[in-house]
Amino acid sequence: MSPIKDRDGQEKSAWFGTCFRVRYQESDQMGVVYHANYVNWFEIGRTEMIRSLGLTYRSMEEAGVMLPVIGLDLKYKKPAKYDDCVTVWTRINQMSSVRLTYEYEVRRDESLSLQGQSPISLGPITSSAELPGELLVTGTTQHAWVNGDFRPVRLDKSFPNLYDALSKALRLGRE
Repeated sequence: MSPIKDRDGQEKSAWFGTCFRVRYQESDQMGVVYHANYVNWFEIGRTEMIRSLGLTYRSMEEAGVMLPVIGLDLKYKKPAKYDDCVTVWTRINQMSSVRLTYEYEVRRDESLSLQGQSPISLGPITSSAELPGELLVTGTTQHAWVNGDFRPVRLDKSFPNLYDALSKALRLGRE
């Protein structure tokens, strides 16, 4: 299986997907998803990705480490609309002992048969084939590892098990 690469030929981690239907409350007067909701969807994507790796943000915080957003970038291609089936695809783009960058693609995929409003997790997808569905939004979030006092921490020194688990996720698709 060939590793996932970006447009510049750099290898990336596997994609993890979280599928759900757009709720009415997420749309605006123009009938499209309000732009700020994509930021919330990115959070859902990364939270579910971490959960699929056997970790939770709660367990990280209980261990004394947090991962606040320190940067955000979004590019809107096409709007999502009420009741669309969308998937937030998430992967780790870059990781060091002090920072982490997630990459996202939000895609409409009406071939999914979603019952109810609960998110459904997909993945990991480790091939370089294009993700399913129509591309709506792309983006990244940058994060820094901090302790309870919001002081930077080196994850590899302070929480080596967590660092190893995330490093393994970054290698998915590269092996």
